[in-house]
Amino acid sequence: MDTKKELVVSAIENGTVIDHIPTTAVYQVIRILGLENHEDEVLIGYNLESKKFGKKGIIKIKNKFFDHDDINKIALVAPFASIITIKNFNVVEKIQAEIPNHIDNIVKCMNPKCITNSEVIPTSFDVVDKENIKLKCHYCEKFTTKENIKFCE
Repeated sequence: MDTKKELVVSAIENGTVIDHIPTTAVYQVIRILGLENHEDEVLIGYNLESKKFGKKGIIKIKNKFFDHDDINKIALVAPFASIITIKNFNVVEKIQAEIPNHIDNIVKCMNPKCITNSEVIPTSFDVVDKENIKLKCHYCEKFTTKENIKFCE
């Protein structure tokens, strides 16, 4: 008996699919993008089999498209994610998340004495290690790592 396992999820007419999310980062992606407040359909797949990664997550968001800053947020927690834009049930764009060399006003500085935490100044970081996610604050030169990243609201 030939048994195929398939995940059947309805297609979205317009919106975004975020695929190849590490299972440990699925809910973090939802949180940093504010998807818990999205008023349309949000479909979440978690611990799905992946030939490439073993296990993965996927999020389909109806009638939602992401800007450059949102894609940078995704890249910081899911650096191998694919962001797929759907219009009229067709894929119109597919991009791989890529950690940028510089990040402005997306991540908070972990140094409580940093000027960005006491005055209204946008944060600014250089990415010094893309593999392990290590950011250096432009103002106080302290490092923020993947384990302690907090996103600006």
